[in-house]
Amino acid sequence: MPPVIAASRLTLSVRLLVKRSSVNTPVSYLGPWPKDVGIIALELYFPSQYVDQTELEEFDGVPAGKYTVGLGQARMGFCSDREDINSLCLTVVQRLMEKNALSYNSIGRLEVGTETIIDKSKSVKTALMQLFENSGNTDVEGIDTTNACYGGTAALFNAVNWVESSSWDGRYALVVAGDIAVYATGSARPTGGAGAVAILIGPNAPLAFERGLRGTHMQHAYDFYKPDMVSEYPVVDGKLSIQCYLSALDRCYSVYRNKIHAQWQREGSDKSFSLEDFGFLVFHSPYCKLVQKSLARLMLNDFLNHPSPNTETGPFTGLEAFRYSQSKPEDTYFDRDVEKAFMKASTDMFERKTKASLLISNQNGNMYTPSVYGCLASLIAQHTPSQMAGQRIGVFSYGSGFAATLYSLRVTQDHIPGSSLDKLVLSLSDLKTRLDLRKKVSPALFSENMKLREDTHHLANYVPQGSVEDLFPGTWYLTRVDDKHRREYARRPLDDDLPAESERVRSSSATEVQEE
Repeated sequence: MPPVIAASRLTLSVRLLVKRSSVNTPVSYLGPWPKDVGIIALELYFPSQYVDQTELEEFDGVPAGKYTVGLGQARMGFCSDREDINSLCLTVVQRLMEKNALSYNSIGRLEVGTETIIDKSKSVKTALMQLFENSGNTDVEGIDTTNACYGGTAALFNAVNWVESSSWDGRYALVVAGDIAVYATGSARPTGGAGAVAILIGPNAPLAFERGLRGTHMQHAYDFYKPDMVSEYPVVDGKLSIQCYLSALDRCYSVYRNKIHAQWQREGSDKSFSLEDFGFLVFHSPYCKLVQKSLARLMLNDFLNHPSPNTETGPFTGLEAFRYSQSKPEDTYFDRDVEKAFMKASTDMFERKTKASLLISNQNGNMYTPSVYGCLASLIAQHTPSQMAGQRIGVFSYGSGFAATLYSLRVTQDHIPGSSLDKLVLSLSDLKTRLDLRKKVSPALFSENMKLREDTHHLANYVPQGSVEDLFPGTWYLTRVDDKHRREYARRPLDDDLPAESERVRSSSATEVQEE
């Protein structure tokens, strides 16, 4: 069959397919390649309660500033036994769908990234399909992806690749990343957190993925892992984990830099790439101080790769002592002199390009797979559409074990009121307000909650003890686990009028609960 005829038939078939589907589909026509595939909408969920890190320092008997200054953390969100990974993801998906007035028929792929495993066979994605029951839409591809904090990014790449593939049917892809990050009592506990993000993927997006610009590094290491099948707690080698994170950052940046340089050469430019070519940079954030060190690390890479760095003026001012250093990057992971010098040199860049992204990380903690996307949401929420327009956003995602990618998003130039970028920024403008609406819980009560989760998270025939009234309106929650470990959920109404407990706990079907 001649190529022109084949292409015409493909176009016609897609036109007919899209015409038969929901009015909420992203396009009415499919060309040879969907244009500007990327993030159209983004929704974030975090728990309604938190513990103050200053109070936690005192409760734990550690020096003042160990968590707040040393880690850069102010507050840590956490879940009661009323919430699990399914409920977090149910909540964030329904919030995104309602906020954007989307039909469930408009979703053709649903991918989940998580490392919070409550069933070794049944996926979170299948639990989310309860939300689709009223629509009758069961033609939804995708499934769960797991590798520590990287699973959400792998799910995101799968979704983008689907939209850009011959398998695409004209509908949106929806990516969900969620986790409950908990640690045993000790030095790692203040680096916990919880939350979920939902990301709508399609063409003509305000945040488009830059094609061909991904730098990935994968390697075997036991830096952080969860080998105990009956415990939520990880085994962590803290020093090795930092080394793996920084080495992955070095490698990913090198690969990304080479790819964009090659792309520019094909376009007729021989300029070198540096951090200044990113308008903004967001990172996976186990804790905020590591992000600040990571930006300094990238500046070190620029410095070492520059043929003749100017240490008199510009970003490398004051770094003369390192100009003729013979040290390799892998020799500097724990070099305090190098770290201190480049953190100081990168202070202005950190303020301009990265600091705003740490709102959720600082106030809610490490969410694992949603962490880097919580940083992206924070960045968007604290800038106007005109400040975002046209910028390149670097995104570094890392998951222990380990897997990492540095990629970039290009923000659309269109920032007029009512534009897709304007709508995206507006949808996230309430982040600070929502954080302020949370309830502060004492460290003692937080510790009791952690002990309760430890003792009950794996139990059958269990009714949670946590308060439903303390949840945000519209939150899905666990009502019970039956004797066969089947989990049942309900949704707190969007208004403040809660029905009696006996009326809330009725069904394991999301559809039936919605119809009540």
